[in-house]
Amino acid sequence: MLELLAKYFPELSPAQQTQFAALPTLYAEWNEKINLISRKDIQHLPLRHVLHSLAFAKYVPFKAGSQILDLGTGGGFPGIPLAIVFPEVHFTLIDGRGKKITAVKGVAQAIGLKNVEARHQRAEELKRPQFDFVVSRAVAPLPRLFSWSHRLLRKQQRNPIPNGLITLKGGQLQAEIEELPKKTYSEITPVRDFFEEEWFEEKYIVYVS
Repeated sequence: MLELLAKYFPELSPAQQTQFAALPTLYAEWNEKINLISRKDIQHLPLRHVLHSLAFAKYVPFKAGSQILDLGTGGGFPGIPLAIVFPEVHFTLIDGRGKKITAVKGVAQAIGLKNVEARHQRAEELKRPQFDFVVSRAVAPLPRLFSWSHRLLRKQQRNPIPNGLITLKGGQLQAEIEELPKKTYSEITPVRDFFEEEWFEEKYIVYVS
């Protein structure tokens, strides 16, 4: 884990390194109780879940004080890795599956994350604009993700790019892009722009505002 992260995030503090180093064991333990990650995939946690989540950190370095919503966090991705990298940013992690939120809370508590709030909640239940960005990993088609998230974005800007939806996607995206509402701006960036590992081929960050 740490060797892989040091390749792309050499500035991690000893405390952050300790937090990341604890994740494989914690997720293996939780995976025995709750199916957070497929049994075949748990051994690839550092690359396919942790580093993949950190593509957001390469795309936009969130400013201190930002509020980020991780929509459909599942086992805590991308929210947990991002919260480690950005300790001065607040992350709200929501999911409609209560058991997974229980696990996310357990992981966050075990590694001492103070900037994470995990809720058993659906995006439709959130009412007011309160976030700078909504992030997600392939939870739903882009038009649906945008309809859930755009009303939750506040107008005040504090980051290098305008507030919006940022999601990790794979495969062919043109049809989804074309179904977005008119007057929305979208941008597709290959994850291979940030990470050279072959597994990231045909995986993209999509930004919509």
